[in-house]
Amino acid sequence: MRLPATCRLALKEWAVTQQALDCGEQIVLLRKGGIREEGKSFEVLQPEFLIYPTYEHQREDLLKPFYRERLAAALAQPHPPDQIRFSHWARVAERIELTETKQLEALSPYYVFTTEYAAARLHWKPRRPLQLLLVRVYRLSEPRSVPYRAVYGGCKSWVALEEEVELGALAPVLNEPRFQARVQEIRRALDLQWM
Repeated sequence: MRLPATCRLALKEWAVTQQALDCGEQIVLLRKGGIREEGKSFEVLQPEFLIYPTYEHQREDLLKPFYRERLAAALAQPHPPDQIRFSHWARVAERIELTETKQLEALSPYYVFTTEYAAARLHWKPRRPLQLLLVRVYRLSEPRSVPYRAVYGGCKSWVALEEEVELGALAPVLNEPRFQARVQEIRRALDLQWM
């Protein structure tokens, strides 16, 4: 599978979640959309994107105990407000719509949030399903920074960057067999059959 040389689309995600993605502990993203989302709900604009680490709205009480220390470490890292530092790129392998709390409970081992917070995301705008993205994450050969622009701010998921970001040699966080094994675990947890 050919990997791109550059990217200019980024998906905002909590910095603590990016750490879990980087360790291969998590391959899922749970999304319903930000307050300022176009169309008022989350859509996968493109299946490939940079991960834009965010530091707002992260709270210890919304995370499982194991990840609370990591939150403190993430917040302690320098993150200049005039720069965005990209270190990861991802490709959506699968998108699944979640509509029931029991689905989130079954997925609890696979995300950093408390089950209560995940359920709150599910029940916000209850007519719209929560999007579960299974993502294959890659590390950039070296982190890249771009200037922050006011247009990138706000409660929205997607950011179209004004400049292309060079990705360099991308290295998968999980090799293909380990990634596929995790995908199968998650599908079994949701009691989904292979199509």
